[in-house]
Amino acid sequence: MKLICIGRNYAKHIEELQNERPDEPVVFLKPDTSILLKKQPFFIPDFSDDVHHEVEVLVKIDRIGKHIDKKFAHKYYDEIGLGIDFTARDVQARCKEKGLPWEKAKAFDGAAVIGKWFSKAQFPSVDDIGFSLERNGEQVQAGNTSMMLWKIDELIEYVSKYFTLKIGDIIFTGTPAGVGKVIANDVLVGHIENEEAFSIKIK
Repeated sequence: MKLICIGRNYAKHIEELQNERPDEPVVFLKPDTSILLKKQPFFIPDFSDDVHHEVEVLVKIDRIGKHIDKKFAHKYYDEIGLGIDFTARDVQARCKEKGLPWEKAKAFDGAAVIGKWFSKAQFPSVDDIGFSLERNGEQVQAGNTSMMLWKIDELIEYVSKYFTLKIGDIIFTGTPAGVGKVIANDVLVGHIENEEAFSIKIK
């Protein structure tokens, strides 16, 4: 399996990091070793002093596909989830300054939280799903898939031009505004609509 991640897919998040608005989706990958094991805490890596939480809606692919037309994209997934793309912001900044890839900042061990999966059928529209992240009981991020620059089916069409999508692949669809630094003993709780999707302790 592979984790396909989309950057800069929410306008206000682009603004908060003072990035340029892209003309097409920003795509990067995480290896399966970046998945945080179930019921395990997230350990802040020793190579970063500025790890940020980025809550994201996830899509699990359940059919093999290549060059998928947007109008058929809905046939390639039945489950929606929520997760975190942990980002070593200081490492990412150094990489960006030198024009280097972001993988050291995005794909390290434990950098991908994958919460519970929910049937797509329970949402009236995948283009109108609310989600949020609480840090120590305070909401720090909130978004809705209606705010995406590129919606889920558009992302599947775009990504499948470059990568064959396989059963079990997961797409991280981008984060809304409100990303911030995590510190030891933080507790992060993610909700999709009114359902708790994950709870993570920071070490």
